[in-house]
Amino acid sequence: MKLFKEFKEFAVKGNMMDMAIGIIIGAAFNKVIDVLVKKVFLPPLSLLTDGVNFQDKRIILKETINDGSGAVLTDEVAIGYGALGEAFLDFIIIGLTVFIVVKFMNRLRNKAQDTKDETVATPKDIELLTKLNELMEEQNALLKSK
Repeated sequence: MKLFKEFKEFAVKGNMMDMAIGIIIGAAFNKVIDVLVKKVFLPPLSLLTDGVNFQDKRIILKETINDGSGAVLTDEVAIGYGALGEAFLDFIIIGLTVFIVVKFMNRLRNKAQDTKDETVATPKDIELLTKLNELMEEQNALLKSK
């Protein structure tokens, strides 16, 4: 019962909803990046390299062996370095995008925490801490002057 109660508190606090939303958006973002790499970046790169399809690039370790009628006896064994390169390109694009989003969010947060900036609403906790800090500085100045 304690585990259920802890789970209920976890879900009610919003952590579970935040995680679910993040996972759903992440999955959708992954599809966008996949299309961006395969349909936008790789075709011009393939054009520059005389039509080489990078996804099909591989090092064949063992060829496919067929019998006389064309049925496959043993499958091909290959290292798909083209797919690995595509995955690295996906990773670089996702990493760069996440970096830009986090940098933008940090800039907005820093701007919101600046109490002197009137263009953005400062959160209440930051306002209260700033007022508390100012009052403490005033008290210290009064105590030093005595």
